Amino acid sequence: MQLCSTARRLVGRSGVPRGFTLLETSMALVIIGVGVLAFVEAQQSFIKNNGWSSQAATGAYLANEIRELSRHMPRHDPVVGLYLDPDNGNALTGWGLEGGETEISDINDIDDLDGITFGGGGFAGPINALGELIPEVDANGKTVEGPDGQPRSLAGWTQTVSVEKIDPLNYGTARADAYVIAAAGNDPGTPIDGFPLRVTVVVSYQGPLESEPSEITRTVWVVPP
Repeated sequence: MQLCSTARRLVGRSGVPRGFTLLETSMALVIIGVGVLAFVEAQQSFIKNNGWSSQAATGAYLANEIRELSRHMPRHDPVVGLYLDPDNGNALTGWGLEGGETEISDINDIDDLDGITFGGGGFAGPINALGELIPEVDANGKTVEGPDGQPRSLAGWTQTVSVEKIDPLNYGTARADAYVIAAAGNDPGTPIDGFPLRVTVVVSYQGPLESEPSEITRTVWVVPP
């Protein structure tokens, strides 16, 4: 009896079994389309977030490698030192790379790092804590080689370093590279090479389809005198 009742409902006045109307079909397509669109957007959001997480981890790693590189360096060159040259109009001498220091292996003190970009600006990179180029690795974990057969450095990434002298009484205040605090009364002052240094590493990445690099991470630390 129930089967017959159901069959009667599915039969129109003409006695022909009725199918889906155009309105019902359209509604079904709309519902399916909304579901597919939501799924695609969720996938895109996942891929974007996953890519950003990977970039953030790489950026933090590259910044910490520079910090480790500088950990055992003296603040200023142990041979040249840092001083104002009276024979050259009291010009600051000893800050930054000294004459003849053109390779990564020549960087032997913290102020040498000021203004250097690894991966651009004349220095290959990015580099690790040993001053070695970090190679690019493919999806299979194999090192990518360049046309010369040598490992290719990590593409698109740069490490930019700045070094500043800061006030010993206020670490938030930067001072000029040639700044000194003269002795006065019982205050012995601070010589030109007696200031703490603030080191900032900015790690940037530029993808193959991007017109300019984007800052991924920034790491700052202070080296006491």
